[in-house]
Amino acid sequence: VWEWYDWRRGLIANCQPNQAHLTLAEMEKALPDFSLITQNVDGLHRRAGSQKVIELHGNLWDVRCVAEGTVRECRDVPLPEIPPRCQCGALLRPNVVWFGESLPAGAIAAAQEAALSCDLMLVIGTSGVVHPAASVPLWAKQGGAYLVEINLERTPISTYADEVILGPAAVEVPKLWAEWLRRES
Repeated sequence: VWEWYDWRRGLIANCQPNQAHLTLAEMEKALPDFSLITQNVDGLHRRAGSQKVIELHGNLWDVRCVAEGTVRECRDVPLPEIPPRCQCGALLRPNVVWFGESLPAGAIAAAQEAALSCDLMLVIGTSGVVHPAASVPLWAKQGGAYLVEINLERTPISTYADEVILGPAAVEVPKLWAEWLRRES
């Protein structure tokens, strides 16, 4: 398992945040109540400058001790030893949610709170079928939010969206933000 994660981390280490990541970080700076809820584990939102990030499925750059449950960042690529070990001697695992595991309770609670209290939710680049993450837009609608979906194609979330924008996130998110800024000025 760790050989695959080490390979994947090597690939991601060379990736840069795209215009959607950068625009979302810009939005966070301008909007005091902004929250970013992501299913992505690549850490690109944080690299783009976002700080209020709720990572539902964890982060590939964090490792968790299987004995103590402690989490720490590990940016070593390649890893010096596979499998990596904690200072206590126990094995470390990627701090990501694997199939069949529950989402971290704190992350799902924070996502639900943010969704229920938001005025606007942008749903960007998700299939809308992986639960409980796919429930987040529904919580926002339940709380009265205006829901905008930005995706390459329609998804099950499209049915609930107030607005559906079809296209690449790296193009459509900056366009939407620029339009919002024009309206506000």
